[in-house]
Formats: sequence, C-alpha cells, structure tokens
Amino acid sequence: MEREGGKNAAVVAVVTEPRFTQRYREYLEKQKLLDRQHRVAKMPDGTVALPVLGEALREQHLRELRNCVAPGSTCIVTQLLHPVPSKKAQSCSPAQRLCLEVSRWVEGRGVTWSAELEADLPRSWQRHGNLLLLSEDCFQAKQWENLEPELWETVASALGVRRVAKRGRVSPDGTRTPAVTLLLGDHGWVEHVDNGIRYKFDVTQCMFSFGNITEKLRVASLPCAREVLVDLYAGIGYFTLPFLVHAGAAFVHACEWNPHAVVALRTNLEINGVADRCQIHFGDNRKLKLSNIADRVNLGLIPSSEEGWPIACQVLKQDAGGILHIHQNVESFPGKNLQPLGSSEMEKEHWPYPQQIITNQGTNGATGDSRRKTLPAATKPEWQRWAESAETRIATLLRQVHGKPWKTQILHIQPVKSYAPHVDHIVLDLECRPCPLVG
Repeated sequence: MEREGGKNAAVVAVVTEPRFTQRYREYLEKQKLLDRQHRVAKMPDGTVALPVLGEALREQHLRELRNCVAPGSTCIVTQLLHPVPSKKAQSCSPAQRLCLEVSRWVEGRGVTWSAELEADLPRSWQRHGNLLLLSEDCFQAKQWENLEPELWETVASALGVRRVAKRGRVSPDGTRTPAVTLLLGDHGWVEHVDNGIRYKFDVTQCMFSFGNITEKLRVASLPCAREVLVDLYAGIGYFTLPFLVHAGAAFVHACEWNPHAVVALRTNLEINGVADRCQIHFGDNRKLKLSNIADRVNLGLIPSSEEGWPIACQVLKQDAGGILHIHQNVESFPGKNLQPLGSSEMEKEHWPYPQQIITNQGTNGATGDSRRKTLPAATKPEWQRWAESAETRIATLLRQVHGKPWKTQILHIQPVKSYAPHVDHIVLDLECRPCPLVG
C-alpha cells in the first residue's frame, strides 16, 4: 500500500538481461503493466529490473515474456526496496500530474477547465497495489457526471493504477460497512502488509484503519504465550492476527458479525498460517455462549465497546481472571466535564480494594512487574477520568456476572490516534482478578 505524499514503498519488478530490456518494456507497456513512476534499476549481477504494477502481474505474463517475447531470457520477479522515482515522477507531484492530465483530457472533450473543477480534484488518497481509493470530498461537481466512465480511466492512467474506488461515509448498520463505490475495475479485493502480517480484504465491504498501526505493533509485543484470547470485534483480523502471529497467543476466539469481514478473516488466517489456532464465532457477540475461558479479551470497537463489556466479563476465567483491552473515543473539550458511565448510584459502588492508577509501559500490560506510578505527562485528565469510570463499571459487572467481588487495576492507558478535533482514540489495559475468599 502506498499513501500519497511522496514516500514510496517497495515496488515489484521483473528482472532480465540488459539485451532483452527493450522487448520487455514494450510488452509491459502494451499490457499496461509498466510502472512509469519508478526508474529501471541495474542489479548487482548486471541484470536489469523493470518496475511493474505488481498486483496486475500474473504468471501468464511471465510465461509470455520467457517463451514468446524474449525466448531464452531470464525472467524473475523481485522487489525493489528503495525504488528511485522516474524523471517524470520527480518533475511534478502525483497531485500535480493528476491535475495536468485530467485537465488536458477534459478540454479535449470540449469542456472548459475551471477553477471549480481544479479545486474538486483530490489532494490525497490511499493506494492499495493497483487500486486507488479516493476520499469522499473530491469529484463532487456535477460536470464530472457527464465525463464518466472514461474519467476514471484517465485518473487511473495518471496515477499508474488499474482500479479506482471512492470512499463514502461508513454505514451506521452495526457492521461498519464502508460506503465505497468501485468506479473502475471488476473487484475491490486488495492486500496490505503490516508488520509482516498479510491482510486481504474487499475495500467495498470491509474497513481497514491505517491509524491503528501503533496499537497493532503494541499488541504484537504483548507476552501472550499459552494464553487464550477472545477478540470480540475481530473484523478482518486487525488484532487477532498480531496476537497469533507475533504475541504467540495459544488460541483466539474471534467474534465478528459482518459476513464480508468473516470471509476476509478466514482468508487471512489461512495465508498467515494460523488458522489452526483460531475459531471464528459469526454473529452478535452479545449472544456468545463462551464463558470462563479467556486470559485476555480485546474490545477493539470505537466510538465505544461498552455493549461488549458484560460478555467480556463473562468470558474471563473465573478463578484466575485476566486483562481487558478496552478501546474508546474520549472527548477532551476544554472546560467540559466528562460524564461518568452509568448512574450516580453505580459510581458510588466501589470494589473491595482502593483504586490504583498503574502504568506498565515497559511490559505492555503484563502483570508480573506491575508497580504503582503516576500517569505519564502525556495522559490527559479526561482519559484518566474515563478510565476510572470504566473501571468502576467493569468491577460492578464482574460482581454481577460471577457472583463474587473482583479486584481491578488500571495497568496502562494507550493513545492510538486523534479521531477528530478534541476526540482521542485510546485503549485501557484493565487487569481483573477475583478476590481471594476470606475465612
């Protein structure tokens, strides 16, 4: 995946001998496979690497290159980790190139180019291999409607892709289905790699948040060996996969009710080699039949995962307890008092131990070295107040679910990203342990 802004990720390239370079180039251009945004590279062994649009390249193309285009040639696929932009790409930014080529094409259709049309062009986008995902705030002027569908072919050519999609608002349907329309191409499936984990998904049916990469990296570092984990909002495997692949969880129960996300999740478990350590529970997690099974529960839903808190308490091991990772969007408007969760009566019902605010950044939520500290300076008061309020609510739920008192401790409050002005996406690591019986 490549994000607009001038920084390129590794690119796929086809390698052959110098004497076959021109034949290869002509064939790749004809097949619309040549990546015009990067220079041909000379390899240490004297061969030449021609950058291509990797997701469009098929084994059939390689066979034709070897057997028909240049018989006897070496034809292998590699990755250029540090691709050099072509002179054309260096001469202007992708946004400038898009403006230049679209304006020329529009004028060639007899339409007057205007400042309104120029202002309606995208300035940023997401690129997933050969699919370009546009934001919802571009190409909104009515003049564009008369230029479709050829318009999208021009956009694709200008930015070196083969498929174009446009984002809308996330549907308020509970499954967070993205309102993405495929404008050019026959399918929306893409692949993205994070921290060595492969994620395949259909951009028209599933969400993928690039802003969560810091939390996925943190999850990957957690000490989860021999642990059973329940991921209540698994999606395509955003956190399920790091827990399995890197954190070493023994087993994960992954809950998801979006059927399209479940299809992607099954695929991603298979391609990452961890399908045998995960069971998918399709449907509403509030009806989950599991109980007394989890060492750790992930509640990765925003703006709030509160509807999942009772089931999270239910699945924790009754005798040993465990750790909850609770995601939440927290407002921090100046001068605004945070409203606590639940009723005032519930807020007065404390658990048997004094409340402790504990951070444990060194062990990322492990309980072995937990020690009392003050919250780090970067932690906002609103985050702490919400965490305390959530802790009180969870302690009450645990007592209701298990019929006995539990001890809770705030281990860590982790900022993930700024979700909107004055709204922060944070994660609360909350340790929950049953109180020892007295007498």
